[in-house]
Amino acid sequence: MAAWFGTPARDMALFGAYLALAVALPGTLVVRALYRGRRTAAEEVALGLAAGYALEVLAYVPARALGAPRLVLAWPVVTYLTFLLVPALRRFWRSGARVRAPLWASWTLAASFAGLTVWSGVPFFRNNALGWPAMGAGDYDEPFHLALTAELRHHMPPRLPIVPDEPLLYHWFTYAHVAASSWVTGVEPAVLVLRLTVLPMLAAFLVLIAMTARRVAGSWRITGPVLAGTVFVGTPNLYLSSTMVFGWGGVQSTAWRSPTQTFGALLFAALAVLVLDALTRRSVAEPQAPPSGPVRTRAPLMWGQAWPRVRSIPDRAEAPLRPGHTGPQASPIRGMAGHWALAALLTVAVMGAKAVYLPLLLAGLVAVVAVETVLRRRPLWPALVAAAMTLACLAYAQLVLFGNARQGILLAPVAAMRQRWQELAGQSGAGPLWPLGAGALLVLCLAFAWCGVAGLLADRRLFARRPVVFLLAMAAAGHAATVLFHHPGYSQFFFLFAVYPYLVIVTVYGARVLLRRARVPTRATAGAVAAAVLAVCVAAVAWHVTVPLPPGRPAVTVFLPYLSVLAGLALAAVALAAALGRLRAAALLAAAATGVGLLACGYGLLLWLPAKIAAKGLGKVGHAVAGESAAVPEGALAAARWLRDHSAPGDLVATNSHCHWGRRDPCDAGQFWAAALTERRVLVEGWRYTTRVNDRWRPGQDYRYPSFWDPGLLRLNDAAINTADPASLGALRDRHHVRWLLVDRRLTGPGSPLDAVVAPRFRSGDYAVYRLPDRA
Repeated sequence: MAAWFGTPARDMALFGAYLALAVALPGTLVVRALYRGRRTAAEEVALGLAAGYALEVLAYVPARALGAPRLVLAWPVVTYLTFLLVPALRRFWRSGARVRAPLWASWTLAASFAGLTVWSGVPFFRNNALGWPAMGAGDYDEPFHLALTAELRHHMPPRLPIVPDEPLLYHWFTYAHVAASSWVTGVEPAVLVLRLTVLPMLAAFLVLIAMTARRVAGSWRITGPVLAGTVFVGTPNLYLSSTMVFGWGGVQSTAWRSPTQTFGALLFAALAVLVLDALTRRSVAEPQAPPSGPVRTRAPLMWGQAWPRVRSIPDRAEAPLRPGHTGPQASPIRGMAGHWALAALLTVAVMGAKAVYLPLLLAGLVAVVAVETVLRRRPLWPALVAAAMTLACLAYAQLVLFGNARQGILLAPVAAMRQRWQELAGQSGAGPLWPLGAGALLVLCLAFAWCGVAGLLADRRLFARRPVVFLLAMAAAGHAATVLFHHPGYSQFFFLFAVYPYLVIVTVYGARVLLRRARVPTRATAGAVAAAVLAVCVAAVAWHVTVPLPPGRPAVTVFLPYLSVLAGLALAAVALAAALGRLRAAALLAAAATGVGLLACGYGLLLWLPAKIAAKGLGKVGHAVAGESAAVPEGALAAARWLRDHSAPGDLVATNSHCHWGRRDPCDAGQFWAAALTERRVLVEGWRYTTRVNDRWRPGQDYRYPSFWDPGLLRLNDAAINTADPASLGALRDRHHVRWLLVDRRLTGPGSPLDAVVAPRFRSGDYAVYRLPDRA
């Protein structure tokens, strides 16, 4: 698919070879040695890819610091040599005991990946071209990702390239992976960020989510609903316009726009498998296969069957070992040491990839410890060890990686509700009750995806299973953070997106338990879900509410689509209870409500699509609006690439472009293209995402138009470029060590005085490059 959107075949081949030979294969060898257990081939490769990513990033950091970034290849070479030369490790070149996946489950995984790629990737690819000027009219955050990738390509420790006096207090491990890939393969960072990097992460992520679901439920049958829910889960938006008030979806919305979230999701999915195994002591009981060949088993295994004693729902019985195999083989890594070493590696990787997962992991572990202590009167040591490891990484991330900065996150639920109400109703002066209504509406939207959890009440002992406690506590923590915290860019929703897949697992598991207990046929379940989704869409179309509300519509209009859906559910409950009995009615209603939450992003997009087609035309859906495309300057890419090719990585650049193209009055300080395309640090470019701006933001302030904290430096920068003031140019060179000027000539006007002072080195369209002369 990437080839259809201008990706060179050579780049795809090089990246694929690098990922397979230098990341996935050595990572798989490490996983086989450290983590014993039966799994499918896809699960083993997915775990190996996650471990390979973690080792790659940790190897790249010292390699880049030493000035030899291609030394990142040392870790796969050392891994191969170790597994070839150490006799006890040679057997891991062959796979161990295997679980054989049903053919339909494999096709379900493949279809889910293909569907997610088409659903999320095609719109992204259409809106983010590889050529100029179309690239410049792409998604707002893409130049920021490219700028940080460039920073990690050339510098260690990294700083913020758009204002290099500021440290980079951010999740930057993703960019280290992209930088390493670029150094080894020679593929342009733009091709990696905008096309290739995310694809293998998504595939491995879906495999690991399916693996966790199968082991929690003890059945392959849960695979399809869990994968569908993981792709389409969201907060139901019953308005005929898109809005971020209730979140903008899960993995299908963040997959490409937030590579840090996607990278963190994959690493955490692998870590969750290890943690859940440790909590149920699964990996100690399951041996690695003997070296003479793999042992294939036909049925999935279920986590937590030993505590408490609950009846699982396996599809088929486990197959015994083949004749001649008497039991577990001795491992070169005794006991749980290898398991914990791999878990520690992944925890450190998650810390730098997307630390938002760490407090959620800690919440799940604390809940397991608490439940175990109450029920068994003794602590669960694996949970305590994992919690201590998580707490240490969380403290390091907050105090060192993020410099104890809050990054705009505030504990301000009332302010968050007030902002949501303003964006829904457009009434900034509303009384206190309306914002509370907006908060209640958010909670209602979040509750739909939880409805299936009620099915676990069919056997209350299921609530005490460690995997269930762990996943439910994580989901509850993510939802609580979403409701209680506030961020100007709605980044608190990343807590929600992080736990969505694990909530999906538990809610589908609970719904399945209830449906099986009520003996509801599969067709009836599918019919109930389809009817509920159709009813929700009909309600949305019938009320025809767009937000923010246009002038003249009463504020209560915001609630009408949701109130009608609740009324419909109540009527359906009465009718079904009378016709089928309370148990079957409860099962069908739980499945229907769960389906409304788990498929919200799917039908939500269909509800918004007509308005988008009317506004842009069918052929332009997914593309930037015409006004933004027209604001992109000609020649910026060519000028930036010339500067990159003729300067050193340590050279500092100054530019006169600080505002996002087309958003100069007022100035949207989210301009990052100079740092992104030149791969050089820029004295002052944009400052919207800096730590200082984030930390000084307060609710009620417009986050889009922050002022720069050093106006003197900004005036000096612009005076030097726009007026060619000799004193300012000298100050840039001597005091701030600027070597190059990247100038948007639309801002200097025709006949720029700069040409008379400094000879231009390169011109292209609206851009020119100047080199400041050395000091005499």
